[in-house]
Amino acid sequence: MIKKQHGPAFKKEIVPLATCPTCKGKAFVSGVFHQIDCDRCNASGWVRFDNNQALELRDLVFQLGAALSAACHQANGMRVQPGPVRSMDVSGYYEQNNRRGPGATNFTGD
Repeated sequence: MIKKQHGPAFKKEIVPLATCPTCKGKAFVSGVFHQIDCDRCNASGWVRFDNNQALELRDLVFQLGAALSAACHQANGMRVQPGPVRSMDVSGYYEQNNRRGPGATNFTGD
């Protein structure tokens, strides 16, 4: 049984997004002489994943902001913490493969 609810939800739900199939995520379609804003996705390049319908602009701003925030948190979590720097002497650098030679082989400059 579904519970009756009045008014807006207490929390906004995150809607999974997909790239627009019409403009392929570019937010515009090519006309004969110029680029035209994509009508299917409201010139955003994103539609709902479940039914490929465009979101209202108000909802789209929230969804894109939430996705950007999640991506920033993920990128900050993957960032390498600064640690001790390995010192490599000249012979160690000379021995490692630098892939600068023909066929991505080692090039030492000798």
